[in-house]
Amino acid sequence: MNLDGNARRTAIIVFLERQSGPVSGTELARQFGVSRQAIVQDIALLRAENRNIISTNKGYLLFHPQEKQQGCTAVITVQHTKEQALEEMLSVVEYGGSMLDVFIDHALYGQVRANLMINDADDAAEFCHKLSQNDPEYLKELTEGCHYHTICAPSEKILNLIRGELQEKGILREG
Repeated sequence: MNLDGNARRTAIIVFLERQSGPVSGTELARQFGVSRQAIVQDIALLRAENRNIISTNKGYLLFHPQEKQQGCTAVITVQHTKEQALEEMLSVVEYGGSMLDVFIDHALYGQVRANLMINDADDAAEFCHKLSQNDPEYLKELTEGCHYHTICAPSEKILNLIRGELQEKGILREG
């Protein structure tokens, strides 16, 4: 597929709208016959046009705020070891919740946020596997383990069950 930049960006939006989950930059590059770097630049330009494209650990996802999960959303404060990350994520998804992001408040940089989109046990396992394989600088290490997640659950009752489970495991911190 040999499209000029504007046509390719339009095609990327259409392609992402048809997907049920994230698509990697490598896959988009293959789909449109360009380099991964060209896709990264296209995504940046689309975001500059206020297109709701988010990056997850699995790839790019077109996000429609009106399609956000029904239910309740909360920001929780947590502190745990790297080894407890999977346990933390499973505590959320096993109740039907989703972990949308992770963020920290950094003294110099302010709020630093990364989208996670952990919706089930497979997402959690994949994220933790990548974490163990790459051993990257873990975002929460910048704040001695204290960080925040936006979580979404079907109801306030489920949010409270998730909080209770994280509290029992010694992961949840009071705000």
